[in-house]
Amino acid sequence: MLISIIRTILLYAVAVLAVRLMGKRQMSDMQPSELVITMIVSDIASIPMQNTSQPLLSGVIPVAILVALEITASIIMMKWSGFRSLVCGKPVIVIKDGRILQSAMKKLRLTTEDLSVRLRQQGIFSIEDVQYCIVETNGEVSVLEKPEKRKPSAEDFGLKIKDNKIETVVVSNGKILENSLNLCEKEKGYVKNILQKKNIKQSNVFLMTLDALGNYNIIKKE
Repeated sequence: MLISIIRTILLYAVAVLAVRLMGKRQMSDMQPSELVITMIVSDIASIPMQNTSQPLLSGVIPVAILVALEITASIIMMKWSGFRSLVCGKPVIVIKDGRILQSAMKKLRLTTEDLSVRLRQQGIFSIEDVQYCIVETNGEVSVLEKPEKRKPSAEDFGLKIKDNKIETVVVSNGKILENSLNLCEKEKGYVKNILQKKNIKQSNVFLMTLDALGNYNIIKKE
């Protein structure tokens, strides 16, 4: 029983490492090759978990090979667009100037009902409002509305909007997050000075947010 638990923990760590090495993507953002590799890795890793008579390396080695192949393929895609098109395909325009391109729909085997659902999910209920609708290589839909249907921006009205930069969580449960500090262009000493002025111990901070302009919000532990 103990051996099964140890094998499961080790294979879980290998699978997580494999996915991390392939990059940070949600399932919906994965290209076909990435999705296939992820599914195969999960299947291979599960076999030694269930069958303790198999050597642990029978699961680790194939996973390592698959990850190496995926990383290699990604590097080739970066240098050769033709290989990327071969593996991932190309984006396809299905709506142009409010007109559905039926030949493109047939090529993708995409029904009008499916297209309507995807448009509604982006808040568009009329095909005539669409200037371009593109089905991306990962299956997601990108939509550009016609100029008269787009929401006006501050630039259109000639307004200048104050830029407060990005606001990030710099202290979580009493611990300073250095990566977040880099985002808001601050250092540890800056955060500690604020807490000192407020007479608040770092260990008593549940959450603290900060932006590049120095605006902050502190929530104490209850």
